Amino acid sequence: MNTSRGFLHITYKIYHHLDKLDGVHKSNCLNVFLSVMKYAWKKNGYEARLRHSSIEKDTGLCRTTIKSCLSTLNTLNIVKSIRGRSGKTYIVNEVFLRAEKLYEPTKIAVSSTQDSRLTPILEETLSINNISKIVKSHTGDREKIISELSKLPITELENDKTNVYFCKLAIEYKKENENKTYVSSEKILNALKKMSKETNFRYKQKKEYNIRNGIKPWENK
Repeated sequence: MNTSRGFLHITYKIYHHLDKLDGVHKSNCLNVFLSVMKYAWKKNGYEARLRHSSIEKDTGLCRTTIKSCLSTLNTLNIVKSIRGRSGKTYIVNEVFLRAEKLYEPTKIAVSSTQDSRLTPILEETLSINNISKIVKSHTGDREKIISELSKLPITELENDKTNVYFCKLAIEYKKENENKTYVSSEKILNALKKMSKETNFRYKQKKEYNIRNGIKPWENK
């Protein structure tokens, strides 16, 4: 029978439930709770019969601290303590746990041949990491984040599930700028120069004189 666990099914409820405690006592209580969970399994109703010496060995805490933590866990209705003839029985409140599954160890592949089915997953992970790095490196600068993300391919932005908001804005920014036609600075300067020239009084006067007398500009008369 396989007696190993894949991971402990503890929810964040217990962490927030202990917020009323100070930092050191809170961490000690969590340490003691994990020790109790080592012996409290779903198959026995999350009930553990153990001595303080076992918890002491697991946590490295002194017995006085362990007793204080167990008392606190009992008061907060996290771990119920029942005294028996040969010691105490501790029952973990399942409100702070998730349904437990047996851990099935994965078989190790004999060959190092790459599985093509893993390639899309790897590519997706790399793109997500790349996007997350950009968001993290420019935290607080919304415009910079959007600008940098817009340089990535749209497919990468669409596949990201972590930074959906920024990716959406980056896609919109990318599409908007792709449709814009940019004018060179030289053309803009020439247009401004021409506008300035045509609004000049002497130039307008000379132009009207040339038109009345049929003089073309390039004849320079």
